[in-house]
Amino acid sequence: MPEERPKTWILTGSLENFRINVERGFDLIGFKERRRNQAQDFEPGDEVFFYVTGVQAFGGLARVKSEMFEDRTRIWPEKKGKPEIYPWRVTAEPVLVLPEDEFVPAEELATELEHVQKWPPDHWHLAFQGQLRTIGEADASLLRERLTSSTVATNTAAEQTAQA
Repeated sequence: MPEERPKTWILTGSLENFRINVERGFDLIGFKERRRNQAQDFEPGDEVFFYVTGVQAFGGLARVKSEMFEDRTRIWPEKKGKPEIYPWRVTAEPVLVLPEDEFVPAEELATELEHVQKWPPDHWHLAFQGQLRTIGEADASLLRERLTSSTVATNTAAEQTAQA
């Protein structure tokens, strides 16, 4: 039986939640209550690209270090009066984090990402509605290349290992 490759995900979240993840060093990634089944699919080695709503851009990449677990400690704030604890969590480490002024605009990638091709070109942003989705290796490579090409990218896992 062939060994399964790590999966690559896109997590959609607010700028506020992204900033909290940056402050915490991307030690945890939390998923909404209704995303339990997807969260259970996470395994160590999976990678997660962060799509930031509002600015419609990609801000970072983290690597999953654990399987999913439940923790209802509040880390991320409520949204518009809707309490959301993000109880399904995985531990993680940053691979690549961009400063906010260097985020990669999703619109620049919309015509190249296979995942986005499912929607009409004028409605590319619909591809990023909902909190969580997996993407194929071609999209993962493209996103990795674009985020890595930023000369100001910080907090790579390799740099952190070298500093330890």
